[in-house]
Amino acid sequence: MINISFPDGAVRQYENGVTALDIAKSISEGLAKKVLAASVNGQVWDATRPINTDASLKLLTWNDAEGQNTFWHSSAHLMAEAVESLYPGVKFWVGPALDKGFYYDMDLGDKKMTEDDLIILEKKMNELAKQSNKYIRKEISKDDAVKYFSEKGDEYKLDLLQNLTDGEITFYTQGSFTDLCRGPHIPDTGFIKAIKLTNISGAYWKGNEKNKMLTRVYGVTFPNQKELDEYVLMLEEAKKRDHRKLGKELSIYTMNDDIGPGLILWMPNGTVIIEELEKLAKETETAAGYKRVVTPHIAKENLYVTSGHLPYYADSMFPPMEMDGEKYYLKAMNCPHHHKIFDAELKSYRDLPYRLAEYGTCYRYEQSGELFGLMRVRCLHMNDAHIYCSKEQFAQEFKAVNDMYLKYFKIFGIDKYVMRLSLHDPEKLGQKYINEPELWLETEELVRKVLIETGVPFVEVKGEGAFYGPKIDVQIWSAIGREFTLATNQVDFAQPRSFKLSFTNKDNEPEIPLIIHRAPLGTHERFIGFLLEHYAGKFPVWLAPVQVKLLPISDKFVEYAESVQKQLRRAGVRVEIDDRQEKIGKKIRDTELMRVPYMLVVGEKEMNENKLAVRRQGKGDIGTQDIETFINHIVDEIENRKSGE
Repeated sequence: MINISFPDGAVRQYENGVTALDIAKSISEGLAKKVLAASVNGQVWDATRPINTDASLKLLTWNDAEGQNTFWHSSAHLMAEAVESLYPGVKFWVGPALDKGFYYDMDLGDKKMTEDDLIILEKKMNELAKQSNKYIRKEISKDDAVKYFSEKGDEYKLDLLQNLTDGEITFYTQGSFTDLCRGPHIPDTGFIKAIKLTNISGAYWKGNEKNKMLTRVYGVTFPNQKELDEYVLMLEEAKKRDHRKLGKELSIYTMNDDIGPGLILWMPNGTVIIEELEKLAKETETAAGYKRVVTPHIAKENLYVTSGHLPYYADSMFPPMEMDGEKYYLKAMNCPHHHKIFDAELKSYRDLPYRLAEYGTCYRYEQSGELFGLMRVRCLHMNDAHIYCSKEQFAQEFKAVNDMYLKYFKIFGIDKYVMRLSLHDPEKLGQKYINEPELWLETEELVRKVLIETGVPFVEVKGEGAFYGPKIDVQIWSAIGREFTLATNQVDFAQPRSFKLSFTNKDNEPEIPLIIHRAPLGTHERFIGFLLEHYAGKFPVWLAPVQVKLLPISDKFVEYAESVQKQLRRAGVRVEIDDRQEKIGKKIRDTELMRVPYMLVVGEKEMNENKLAVRRQGKGDIGTQDIETFINHIVDEIENRKSGE
């Protein structure tokens, strides 16, 4: 017999070899029908995998993130089975679960797949799902695995096998399909009740544009049709809010082949948004005691060797330039530059905390296949800052940074968020992480304690820390429920040592500071991409590129409109006049499409009475106001950064 410990603290005995599904059935048949996988001693397993030792157990259902992940990964295998039946000879690369859904990369040879073919593929998946075929796990030797895929002629799976050894190779089979996979998987295909294939695209093998282009098919599945229907509605709304679509329609940004992929050209409207975000950040940071700095866009190779970035991030940096016998790199991160500013003058404990802020321009060599609108770019403008503090000051400084995040969330109407505390993996010390085990544990506990004391929602994730210390990834959700990674808040105990940074403490002895890396507004690129979706292009007045559009009914009233425009501009309002010889109805429709918050219609009555007919974006006519009243109202909205709701 073995002891199984449950999350509520209960311990029950079961026969050796029992499965999580057996345990679920012993509790209730209803529960067993919901179990997708199981967490066994902290590792996600198949619910049908035998448990042979004492273990802690959590049954995972659709309500658990790990359960959904397993469901979608299993759905990728179901799709692969359907593809193989429709496209004999297909070869597969990888098919992971995503935050929402899954994809599989495949080599169809000389065959092609189109959007129309997805309907046929969906039908085949539904047919296979109804067979309720079990996902069967089998441990296999490397020799047998190589033999299997060699006979199949699948060079992609053979490539994956290169770095695997006996004891870590498993096959999974469901129906007629067998795949190299670590798992885990759901018990059988019958759990998959609703299927939607959402997109088809090209993807370079291993993300390298020098490799062959594979076909990537995206999909999403659910345990019932109702959830799929709700998701499809969300997708339709997301298409309307797509930042790439709105960015073009609202003249926010553009891209050009002569400039290069992933390099954004900000148009006047987008530049207004950037400047407003910078203004907000600078006001907030000045009030919090930050000092502003400016650093160059390039630096010598040795700077990034000292910081440790080159060994870890060389693939994400642009190739070096040779000048005067030295190698120079485009700046991929601001922190080493800030460290040099800190070190330029002697510091004592009286100077700490020392906070340096910069909207720094950085360059990252993202692979072509990973570039995506404003979300993945090669030139980015980061709301960056570094706080140099003593260990005693750390908790207060880290809390102050979190408070800054919460302030921004309130301003932008971000109601749902979570902090992902990313920790190190002890097995990768000296490889992926600085080899300082005691400092890792100490700084992780410092961060954890602050998060608990401040009461912000957070989750812990092993193996995703920065190479120099634990970090928080700030996850936020847009108005339609889509998740975005906004920014990071990181603790660094390694670079202060690498750069030999120090301050004189109260005992007149040198002491190494801790560094907090933080970027509450992330980058202009990613944050504006998020805001375009979040607001559906309908920015609050303070952030809108054009805040007011004057609409004269005819040429006779253009002069009056110009006089109103002058008054608004003196009050600091961004205002334009639509003096086209068009009917007023068309002017209103066009202005609505450009999401301008306020439209001021001026005609005979308004001119004679020195008033304005005010229309609010999305609300229509809100009545007639005198000029002074309207100016006072809109200036209040702008200065207090009101949401406009």
